[in-house]
Amino acid sequence: TGSVKVEAWKPKLKELLSFLAKATIMKYQPSIIGITGSVGKTSAKEAVYAVLKDARSVRASCGNMNNEFGLPLTILADWSPLDLSAISSSRGADHSIFRKIFFWMKVIFVGFRNIIFNVKYPEVLLLEYGIQKPGDMKYLLDIARPSIAIVTALGDLPAHMEFFNSVEALAREKGRLVEAVPAVGFVVLNVDERFVYEMKDLARAHVVTFGFDKDAEVRIINLENLSTEDHPFGVTFKISYGGAMVPVRFVNTFGKPQAYAAAAAAAIGIIFGSNLVKISEALSRNYVPAKHRMNLISGESGFFIIDDSYNASPASMVAAIETVKSLTAKRKIAVLGDMLELGALGISAHEEMGRLSGEVFDFLLTVGARGKIIAEAALKDGHILRKNIKSFDNAEDVIIELKALLKVGDLVLIKASRGIGLDRVVDALKI
Repeated sequence: TGSVKVEAWKPKLKELLSFLAKATIMKYQPSIIGITGSVGKTSAKEAVYAVLKDARSVRASCGNMNNEFGLPLTILADWSPLDLSAISSSRGADHSIFRKIFFWMKVIFVGFRNIIFNVKYPEVLLLEYGIQKPGDMKYLLDIARPSIAIVTALGDLPAHMEFFNSVEALAREKGRLVEAVPAVGFVVLNVDERFVYEMKDLARAHVVTFGFDKDAEVRIINLENLSTEDHPFGVTFKISYGGAMVPVRFVNTFGKPQAYAAAAAAAIGIIFGSNLVKISEALSRNYVPAKHRMNLISGESGFFIIDDSYNASPASMVAAIETVKSLTAKRKIAVLGDMLELGALGISAHEEMGRLSGEVFDFLLTVGARGKIIAEAALKDGHILRKNIKSFDNAEDVIIELKALLKVGDLVLIKASRGIGLDRVVDALKI
């Protein structure tokens, strides 16, 4: 079949993409900022882009373009979502073989055009380095070696553990990004994360730290999620550096992940010669939270949704649950699904999410096989009434239950790994 033929060409296509990306970087010599971590890569990328975009010509990777295909594609051009839909794995994407062939022909044409002719190319490339197995980081670094690296967070139970036998092994693989930065560069590390902060020992470059800890150079203080019983609003916090301090406020998004993203971006702004006042203004003016990541959405009958359906790891799930705990609402409802790619840590991680959920929510609806583990743990150790905990096999079934359940003033958290498809639940409920 046509699809089998395309799959057979993937290794050659990968090789060609790598060549074109390397040649493009060699010709135009952009500054490269590389971001890695198991949690918060995309939010940090969006925040850094917000801080730099008015002063520099910047290209940031689109969506989740952080792997062996996505990273070189970002280097070659600023593709539109319509372009990328030809190869997207998201549900509903048109996977016509002709569209795929046309897209890859366009990519190859653009790649060679960049090399042969002089085109307007960005000063700064903002790239995510995503990994799933040992060796992935080395492959990406062979294509693009950054002069600045940001490591966001791993968590005690990170995602993408399927091919790693320990958190330390995953940290070593991600730490290759830190090792790759030259002595004249900068490494920006989350001081609150033990495995991340310990990467300072791998760095030849100057290390800048961020986080809530009192020893952080770029420090987050006074974080507060804002809400009334009738309406959640957003998150506010302050960022301090070198004796100066500025307030930051984001509307319609919540939680520590947004503050971490802003602090990492502030560190980059400082590296590029900006000051906290300008950085705060740029964040307020330009920052757009990534889609499906702690976004506040109004529901069709006066309830509110915190849409965190893009992906899930134990660390991001804990952050989302703690955020809802800090907010005020008439009733708190969770729709939680499987956290995938956790390997041997999967069962205990889902049990822990169940225990936490049982302390926070009035209703718990779970989706997927591992979601049932969350429900069982919440029933065993939590305070939710048995009749208010239900499990479903798929996203469509939970939509019917939710539409009957939700009332004015309810706050519902929707979160799971991308493969569970809870974005369909969000789409069905929002205005």
